[in-house]
Amino acid sequence: MNNIIKTQVVVIGGGPAGYSAAFRCSDLGLKTIIVENYQNLGGVCLNVGCIPSKTLLHIAKIIKENQNFLKKGIFNKIPEVNINNIIKFKYSVINKLTNGLKFLAKKRDVDIINGMGFFETENYLNIINNDNKNLKIIFENAIIATGSRSIKLPFLPYEDSRIWNSTDALFLKKIPKKMMIIGSGIIGLEMATIYQSLGSKIDIVDISNNFLPEVDDDIIQIYKKNIQNKFNFLLGTKILSVDNNDLLQVHMTDDNNKSVYSKQYDNILIAIGRKPNSNYINKKFNKIKINNYGFIDVDNQMRTNIPNIYAIGDVVGNPMLAHKGIHEGHLAAEVIAGKNHYFIPKVIPSIAYTNPEIAWVGITEKQAIKNNINYKISSFSWNSLGRAVSSHEEDGLTKLIVEKNSSRIIGGSIIGYNAGELLGEVSLAIEMGCDIEDIALTIHAHPTFYESIGIAAEIYTGSVTDILNK
Repeated sequence: MNNIIKTQVVVIGGGPAGYSAAFRCSDLGLKTIIVENYQNLGGVCLNVGCIPSKTLLHIAKIIKENQNFLKKGIFNKIPEVNINNIIKFKYSVINKLTNGLKFLAKKRDVDIINGMGFFETENYLNIINNDNKNLKIIFENAIIATGSRSIKLPFLPYEDSRIWNSTDALFLKKIPKKMMIIGSGIIGLEMATIYQSLGSKIDIVDISNNFLPEVDDDIIQIYKKNIQNKFNFLLGTKILSVDNNDLLQVHMTDDNNKSVYSKQYDNILIAIGRKPNSNYINKKFNKIKINNYGFIDVDNQMRTNIPNIYAIGDVVGNPMLAHKGIHEGHLAAEVIAGKNHYFIPKVIPSIAYTNPEIAWVGITEKQAIKNNINYKISSFSWNSLGRAVSSHEEDGLTKLIVEKNSSRIIGGSIIGYNAGELLGEVSLAIEMGCDIEDIALTIHAHPTFYESIGIAAEIYTGSVTDILNK
């Protein structure tokens, strides 16, 4: 390969946002190169994030189902878990998907160059590969898709291998007897779900007094009921220091340092969020506008302040979600190809793949109250849902938020088995400006979990027969 390469589009980063942008560019007839630091495409999400975590969470769900059947006397014993085979299964999933991406890149004639890229000028990218060899790319357009990385706490002894981030935790190097998870957001709760199912005792610590603060309280109460004997929450708690002795000794306070107490753990997992990978790529060029939070500023066509340089995915701001980045990638490619498209989604769905799952999209009740929106709620408890009861998954709730004046659906929250899979109908309804009566008049298959959306709509319109019509 020559030391200088010319291309129409270079995409820096091969995660979901990056490879989606590159593939769309190719489909639109643009010669495209992906620059990726790691051997495989897929980024954090596919290799050490979304996909491996969902693989392990699926196993955790099966373990829970087995435990439920044991309690009911249907199973005589819970099958023994083989950690080594779980790890093999996880890697088989990753390999299948990464090999699929390699195939798609090859078929689309998208070249993949391994290395770290940074801008020299607005048309010139310098690549340093793993052998410290330099490669130069002259491009017409560039798309930055460099993703994000875990936030660190400054007072922790990171040289100690017992201090983990989410990537470390997904390797399943050991199943600790006792584990502290710092951070009660989605990542922290998902990791707690995995490790608790494999036998770890979990303390979840957060300086905030609430976990998942963006989620409505009635949804959280159902979740609390389900996990009350699984995790120990230490909310409103500040960690002061950690001693790395035979066990990790954590000193903390829950009353503003008036009193300090200590607990010991085999491992500590840090899950307090992520920050954008924005500095390296701009370190020499230093003309791309980066805001105070480290995010690259873009307009609604994903264009930076440099007209031919675009940015997508985690590096441009919250929510840091793969599905948001994928859509941004498609759009950036289409704009480069000359299409007059804009990134203006009405809603972006969020899912906590916990057990039970929590999913929400659009306006929550909390947001409706805060923003003085004239709204009504229609909720349906799964204890009257045939499919949920027959599956022993009746601890669920489907909740629709409706704009009172127009009767349009503006939000939805669901907790329960595979809640994330039910969110699509609500998302589409909001994007289309759907009236709740449209949902009520749509025939939903019976018995299903998604039927709960139709029943919630029928409750609102007064046509429900599955429960007493108030």
